[in-house]
Amino acid sequence: MDKLAGSGCELLIPLSERKPLKEIERSMIKTYRRFLWAKFNKAVRDFKLVEEGDRIAVAVSGGKDSLLMAKLFQEMQKHGVCNFELEFIAMDPGFHETNRQLLLDNCEYLNIPVKLFESDIFRIVDHIAKDYPCYMCARMRRGALYARAQELGCNKLALAHHLDDVIETTLMSMFYAGTFKTMRPKLKSKHFENMELIRPMCYIHEEDIKKFSVNSGISAMNCGCVVAAKKTSSKRREMKELIRELKKTNSEIDNAIFRSAQNVNLDSILGWQKNGVRYSYLDFYDEDDAPQDDAPED
Repeated sequence: MDKLAGSGCELLIPLSERKPLKEIERSMIKTYRRFLWAKFNKAVRDFKLVEEGDRIAVAVSGGKDSLLMAKLFQEMQKHGVCNFELEFIAMDPGFHETNRQLLLDNCEYLNIPVKLFESDIFRIVDHIAKDYPCYMCARMRRGALYARAQELGCNKLALAHHLDDVIETTLMSMFYAGTFKTMRPKLKSKHFENMELIRPMCYIHEEDIKKFSVNSGISAMNCGCVVAAKKTSSKRREMKELIRELKKTNSEIDNAIFRSAQNVNLDSILGWQKNGVRYSYLDFYDEDDAPQDDAPED
């Protein structure tokens, strides 16, 4: 537990010293407009993620994704899409002091007024879920973030999951759980009344976030976890490798996987679940008047 975290994570090396803040902010909406700013705004519009009067808790983990999301929210607020308020929250679940300081230093440099709160989640997870800690840790961290957001009077919690996170999760559910699930851009909290979770980065590719980060000279936290380094499941890593291979013959494979969750055809599946109730296509078989053929084979 006292070992510096991140030994199992990809290391991003900035190409230069940190660029001036104004230059970093301008590059988001100019140089990377098509890849970051436009896609962020499109997700907000498509899924109605930000609405008049919202008070949004922006979760800042210290990594490249959440730092970018915080800056994109600030830019959106500047441009007056609608009237909404922001709270930037960060949790220290037991970071090594080096990572804690890196988080605070980056937020100060980027002018992100983050509110840091403490928890003992890493130590608890290391005790109760030693072999596969990530699932338990994610649940506990999200609960702590929801609670803090609610204390601050927020009605929404924003997480920085990007498109790659979404499609990797979709494939993992198919290959390892025999189901079809995805990360939805917006959902209502089960345990925190009147709270919603939003994912405004869901259209943005991780590779574009990496390019922005290294070209801005930002040394974001690569991995702050002191529990799971070198012992996390390789499933997500396997999905990354699979997608990378598939992109060699279909450059749009990641977008196609994402769109598949938007185009589920209930007339062509065997079963589904809604509000905890399972249904079979046979339940409605005799109600269908028009005969239907299978999809054509290759």
